[in-house]
Amino acid sequence: MANASAPVTTPVKTRAVTIDPAEAAHFGAMAADWWDPSGSSAMLHKLNPVRLGYVREQVNRHWHIDETLFTPLAGKSALDVGCGAGLLCEPLARLGAAVTGLDAAPENIAAATAHAALSGLAIAYRAGSVETLGAERFDLVTSLEVIEHVSDPAGFVAGLGSALAPGGLLILSTPNRTALSRLAMITVAEGTGQIPRGTHDWNKFLTPDDLTALIEAAGLAVVDTRGLSFSVTKGFVLSDDRKLDYFVTAVRA
Repeated sequence: MANASAPVTTPVKTRAVTIDPAEAAHFGAMAADWWDPSGSSAMLHKLNPVRLGYVREQVNRHWHIDETLFTPLAGKSALDVGCGAGLLCEPLARLGAAVTGLDAAPENIAAATAHAALSGLAIAYRAGSVETLGAERFDLVTSLEVIEHVSDPAGFVAGLGSALAPGGLLILSTPNRTALSRLAMITVAEGTGQIPRGTHDWNKFLTPDDLTALIEAAGLAVVDTRGLSFSVTKGFVLSDDRKLDYFVTAVRA
């Protein structure tokens, strides 16, 4: 039975160091139908099972948790940065975590808070940037398909690292900067309306080497890198092919 207590929304005074206001406005404009699997965030709904599978795999490995356990994150805190309307926050809460969701767009936080209330989940949602967290630390920090939308990737990764508790786990995902990602995500997906036009700037995509360098500069160490690819028969799947999109898991060095 889900925790039926009301979700908590904490207002935050922000100094938007890594937020790109244009990006925040773009995603905030889609807040109303974020939870519609056929709406503007349909692609995220298709990605979510693979994303959750990867997160669960890394959580199990890092904390030596039995893969059959229903609530592997019980007793742990989780922060999802760039949470949108909560597509990842809600499953993390169901996995037992005390979840905080942070997003640059207040419209997304409003939608996330309303949906969590309908779902009977207590999730702390905040509008702001990662720099607003101060001394708060979290066991699990996630930021999936977000870093390509910030104004300062190095500062953003440093902020994520600062939010990580000792012994914690950081998980990111982002498109690779390749010819395939340009074709698939911009020419095809945005060109045909599968992703809202203007969502991506290919020049802001990071290669795995780019992201690894930022992670290491923030005092962290990469412990896993995995590709996210598309199969005609299976849809999105984890693979060794990182040309389209990829995940990175890191810990304190």
